[in-house]
Amino acid sequence: MGIPSAIAAIAPDGQLTPQQKRRFLIDFCLRRIRPGTGSAPEFLHRRTAMNPWPDLRPILEDIPWVIVGDVATRAYMPERATQDLDILVRQEDEDEVWERLQTAGYRQISRLAIPGFLARSPEGVDLDVILGRYPWLDEALAHPRRDPAGYPVLDLPYLVLMKMISVRVQDIADVSRMLGLASEEELARVRAVVQRYAPREADDLESLIYLGQIEMGKADPPS
Repeated sequence: MGIPSAIAAIAPDGQLTPQQKRRFLIDFCLRRIRPGTGSAPEFLHRRTAMNPWPDLRPILEDIPWVIVGDVATRAYMPERATQDLDILVRQEDEDEVWERLQTAGYRQISRLAIPGFLARSPEGVDLDVILGRYPWLDEALAHPRRDPAGYPVLDLPYLVLMKMISVRVQDIADVSRMLGLASEEELARVRAVVQRYAPREADDLESLIYLGQIEMGKADPPS
């Protein structure tokens, strides 16, 4: 039985909360995970910027912004292919951000399901602009990480927070892999941020750390 059908079996009306769905996915993985990723350690710790993305630094100069979503993960784990670039800005900066993008030749395609909009670059690259009002947003925008291309990326603790909200299987997999590759110092920072802003998610965070460490061979699977 696959994950979607298993979820349907326990919630035929589809009314599981996001937290319940995440817990189900974590428990599902804990029952099946085995040590080893099939990848050499050198590959797992390599950080690349092979996929080209629009350089928004000249366009959004002096406006705080960071890359989030799947592209942001390349700062913390091996890079993988994805279809669009997601960035996070303050909600109050929307008009200025759009004006700058429009001047640079971007077209607005649609609104997002969450606060934000989808724009398309002159070269046809899709850009999701997410408008944030998170309690941690100013803190995160003031201290971005840099990916291998030098682009500003959401720091790991806040990226983990954003991805934990999602119930996509890929997001849960991303979080566990990034945490499995993280140093003890990085894990301490992640724990501190989750405890401060989402203390109810602390147990799931520990499970995701454990899953990641099993994958990386740093911990033994449950017996």
